[in-house]
Amino acid sequence: MGKLAVPGSGRLSSTLRINSSSSSVLATLNRLSRASLISLALDWLDERNADVSSPYIVNADDSDDEDLGDFYPPAGSLEQLRETYSDMKLQKGSKRDVIDRIVEGDWRRGLTLYQLAMADLQHMRDHPHSHKWAAYRICPLQTPTSQDEAFETAQVDSQAMELPRFHPSTFIRTLQAQSLPDVKAHFIIERPEKMPLLILRILVLESPYTNSAPSLDSNSPLGLDPFQTVYIAFPDASPHMYISRGQSGGSSGASESNSLRKVLLQGIPKALSKSRQRYTLKPTNLSTRSLPELLDRRGPGRTNSVGGGWSVYADTRKTESPLDTVTQGPTQPHSEDAQGSGPSKPIHTRTRRKQVSEARFGPSADINDGKGVERVDIHLEDPPTCKKDTDESWNPDVRLVLQGPHVFAGIRQLVEAGVVDGERMPGWMTGEAGITLGIVRDGRIRGHGDKAT
Repeated sequence: MGKLAVPGSGRLSSTLRINSSSSSVLATLNRLSRASLISLALDWLDERNADVSSPYIVNADDSDDEDLGDFYPPAGSLEQLRETYSDMKLQKGSKRDVIDRIVEGDWRRGLTLYQLAMADLQHMRDHPHSHKWAAYRICPLQTPTSQDEAFETAQVDSQAMELPRFHPSTFIRTLQAQSLPDVKAHFIIERPEKMPLLILRILVLESPYTNSAPSLDSNSPLGLDPFQTVYIAFPDASPHMYISRGQSGGSSGASESNSLRKVLLQGIPKALSKSRQRYTLKPTNLSTRSLPELLDRRGPGRTNSVGGGWSVYADTRKTESPLDTVTQGPTQPHSEDAQGSGPSKPIHTRTRRKQVSEARFGPSADINDGKGVERVDIHLEDPPTCKKDTDESWNPDVRLVLQGPHVFAGIRQLVEAGVVDGERMPGWMTGEAGITLGIVRDGRIRGHGDKAT
């Protein structure tokens, strides 16, 4: 008689093994380089991870005749395997050799969910721009003062300053109960070395059923297919959080990943809230593949509200204020006669463009700063003339899309090259608004649902 599968709402254990030959495992490992695979295997063999990533080890006295003819004979101890993978670091070879040894040799009995999570996080470290993130603001809601207000839609309390306390285990338990009661999920938390944030990885199986067996193989009622993965980042001392675009595995499609993301957006405020302290998430109209850019724009620092040329005042070493009265010294005339002609005029023009670029962008929008946005979508709603027309006037529907590896650094280069007039261009083209999706009306930009800036 087959084993009975019973639905439940508990979390998937990190020791649950997945068949090594499954397409999901092979796809995860194939994304890594040879050096990363060897480093990852050594992490699995660390004493601290012995309980959740144990390899296939056979003592000499317990050796089976089936293992004698294996291309990868089982090792006798963890130390022996560490020496093997350490030697592979010094040898030349292909990535395929390392993967074959992992799935057909040392972890032939399957890889645990913890190991797959470590492989995903290793890929994120190797490719920091592999995920698309969107920033959300955690906003406190007004506490109802009467029974009638309790049944009305709560409004954001713009005067409140408190933030919810984040305790990982409590948050995960509440999120599982509030958002994912009918699916099986696996959670793991990672703290990057050089970034002040916590990253929560959530893997979701689209079924409440699981097996009591220690492995989910292809012959079991359930496997790792289909599944979705999403990441949530919690920056330190910031009222924001970042949520990645969901990634599908197996037969899951993009629509399933988007639906999971919507479910999490509804469940996260409930997981953060408690009695008489309710919160909601508001989009900030900023999305990018760069976590350093999100930390710079929606993080714990002083750069959240100052961008472009204003970012110079975010430096704590600066004592000047943009409101200070500055006595202007004598300026050189900029007439054609004063500029002269010949080689000196192009040199002066390039210097002027450089100065304008420095004034408009400040220290931001550097092509090598690693804080770029890849896409900016702007909807222009200004009338074709400068005069304010009546409500019956016609406005052109103009949508502007700027796309590239570092959009605002590209605009800065265009200013320095003279393609864009740096003195007349609007402020949102410098990135000072800190949004990638917005509407321009009356010359000022605002995000969807925000006031003009």
